Amino acid sequence: MHINGVEIEDTFAEAFKMRAARLIITAVNERWALTAAQVATGFATSVIACGCEAGIEAVVPVDETPDGRPGISVLVFTMGSKGMEDQLMRRVGQCVMTCPTTACFNGLESEERLKIGGTLRYFGDGFQISKLLEGRRLWRIPVMEGEFLVEESFGIKKAIGGGNFLILGSSPEVTLEATERAVEAMEKVKGVVMPFPGGIVRSGSKTTSQYKFLRASTNTAYCPTIRRQTESALPEGVNSVLEVVIDGLDEGAVREATRVGILAACIPGIVRISAGNYGGTLGQYQIYLHEVLADV
Repeated sequence: MHINGVEIEDTFAEAFKMRAARLIITAVNERWALTAAQVATGFATSVIACGCEAGIEAVVPVDETPDGRPGISVLVFTMGSKGMEDQLMRRVGQCVMTCPTTACFNGLESEERLKIGGTLRYFGDGFQISKLLEGRRLWRIPVMEGEFLVEESFGIKKAIGGGNFLILGSSPEVTLEATERAVEAMEKVKGVVMPFPGGIVRSGSKTTSQYKFLRASTNTAYCPTIRRQTESALPEGVNSVLEVVIDGLDEGAVREATRVGILAACIPGIVRISAGNYGGTLGQYQIYLHEVLADV
């Protein structure tokens, strides 16, 4: 398969089960809502070392937020419920509550819920007040600026993480341009985030290492500077590779993000689009590139 002269390798991305939560962060204006969202999603590129994967999903219009103020939706992904509770407590408590004018609401309806605001309320030192807003149980926590409004519990649901594709280009410049175009297109898909910096991974990894103390190491088969020293997966003419990793609320969202991202990345100078997998041994989902692009 070729798209605009770019080879689409007949392979699949291997993704795995995760848990997801959605935070709706509001503030007096979009600037402060975005500031809180950016801080709350910091150091959240990979569960391998960060404890969670997170990113900004979308801007939420004022007529769609619980308090009628500018909002930002954030998606957080972990491997399990306990990890999610720990991450939400830390990130809402340390990154959202500390940010001027913010409030934080649950954005995901689910039977499984975590008591986040219901625990953060104790920061109010006995002066916290419970409030009902259109069926939502909220807590008003006094802070020096005024008060922090936070929902008592947040829903979490089964989700999918680790969707990915690789962009192999003739130069670092064209590869970055293509990947930026891919991420820009993917950001329009609801229910997904690309958790790495700017949505892009330069240091893709494999699940083995010659060092016993490491769980992962650089993906040597796709490193152009050592292609003559090790077994390489790079065709001639490829001098740079970037990866996009996708986490989503369901497989359909990840597949759609993969589709639009690949289409946007097929520009002159890109040689091949591939994907990372471990032969089906790591994840429960296999997203075949040719299937995703079947109707193109």
